Amino acid sequence: MFQFIPMQAEISLAAIMVILLLADLIMKEPHHKTLQTIACGLLVVQIILNIQPSAGEYFGGMYSCTPVASVVKTILTAGTLLVFMQAGEWISSPDTRHKAGEFYVITISTLLGMYFMVSAGSFILFYVGLELASIPMACLIAFDKWKHHSAEAGAKFILNSMFSSGLMLYGLSLVYGTCGTTYFADMAHTLTGTPMQILAMVFFFAGLGFKLSLVPFHMWTPDTYQGGPTAVAGYLSVISKGAAAFTLMSILTKVFAPMSDRWELMLSIVIVLTITLANIFAILQDNMKRFMAYSSISQAGYIMLAVMAGNTQGTTSLIYYITVYIVANLAVFGVIGAIERHTLGDKYANADKVEGVHPENALSRSEETVKSEYAVSRSAYAGLYRTNPRLTFVMTLAMFSLAGIPPFAGFFSKFFVFASAFNAGHWLVVFLALVNTVISLYYYLLVVKAMYITPNDNPLPTFRSPWLTRASLAVCLAGIILLGLLSSVYGGIEGCSRSIIP
Repeated sequence: MFQFIPMQAEISLAAIMVILLLADLIMKEPHHKTLQTIACGLLVVQIILNIQPSAGEYFGGMYSCTPVASVVKTILTAGTLLVFMQAGEWISSPDTRHKAGEFYVITISTLLGMYFMVSAGSFILFYVGLELASIPMACLIAFDKWKHHSAEAGAKFILNSMFSSGLMLYGLSLVYGTCGTTYFADMAHTLTGTPMQILAMVFFFAGLGFKLSLVPFHMWTPDTYQGGPTAVAGYLSVISKGAAAFTLMSILTKVFAPMSDRWELMLSIVIVLTITLANIFAILQDNMKRFMAYSSISQAGYIMLAVMAGNTQGTTSLIYYITVYIVANLAVFGVIGAIERHTLGDKYANADKVEGVHPENALSRSEETVKSEYAVSRSAYAGLYRTNPRLTFVMTLAMFSLAGIPPFAGFFSKFFVFASAFNAGHWLVVFLALVNTVISLYYYLLVVKAMYITPNDNPLPTFRSPWLTRASLAVCLAGIILLGLLSSVYGGIEGCSRSIIP
């Protein structure tokens, strides 16, 4: 029994799934608040039990856990905990409260799949983890299935996911055909950069490029974020992206290291296209969820700078960037979710302020649809500082961090990924990314401008969110400020990173 201690993260997470499933079956409805408390409490226990990094290999090397992989799992679990804390108000609404148990169990199942991806030592376990993380995710996106946009978002996600998975599986079959094995440790000695192996690498990258929303695999992202529940969009933007980014870097450096000159060129092109196109389209967005979708696409491009470095510094900067990105992005989605829930509870009287919605056609649409569009539009944030100064403060600091403004953590995370790519010799890509940072500063400040400067005679009324939501925003705010000031965080990650890349 004790020999499987390095797998305790997966075992304990599977136990949490069983406990939540039994609790959902045993307790009488409505029990959404109790389930939220149990789910959050169990994730806290999960973090405490697995906070000490472990290492080990099992099943002939198919499962391989390293200290840095343990750190990534802990970070992903902490991010999921923040999502659960923010999801309570949405899950308690009349049309979703009876499905609270399903939400928590399905989310934990996707997290378990990401655990397998992070610790995979073979393409077999990697693909199992990928599908375990992807298929339940489509259920989460379509969770509000009676709402047209949610069902549409779920359909778009699963169709694109099926296509990308099939493309990746074809690439993996080519790898197996040329190497005769699916184990990472054995492939590096047999890959020589033949045309078939290059094609296999491209197909593999395309599959994970979908998960990361990299251009040109990003088209599903804005519609999915807009149509899916806000809490799910936040989870998809940080937790799923973080697991995919670490897995991509791990496989590129372990398996495709002999072909590094090929995938570094491919990454350079994708990074420049991703950041540039995402920044251009983000400027044009009024819907906050679509705005954050393009922001997440741009952030994925910055994350790839660390992947392109392919060394210990790159691994450290990638994990640090993911950590900072989780707290900053979830702070934004937490505020968006809070404003969305409370705006939907008010009488809609601002149809003329919503882009694409005019008084003459508002009557032809359902009141709920029109209200929903206003609730997530930037117009709803005009004058927010007068009625909800605390939410405004959290949103402002989160936007500053995402934009990379010092002294917030986002500045240091960008600095480290730029430094890792520059030290690896990719100075031209770093220069183009720096130019795009100036563009991103403009559209992030558009939100700040709306809250503080844009005139509004009828701003959103003062409201108070549940204590768990407020606690999650406080944790995010502390992370935005402290992660950039505590050098021990980066140093600790660097110490663990040496276990994966010498």
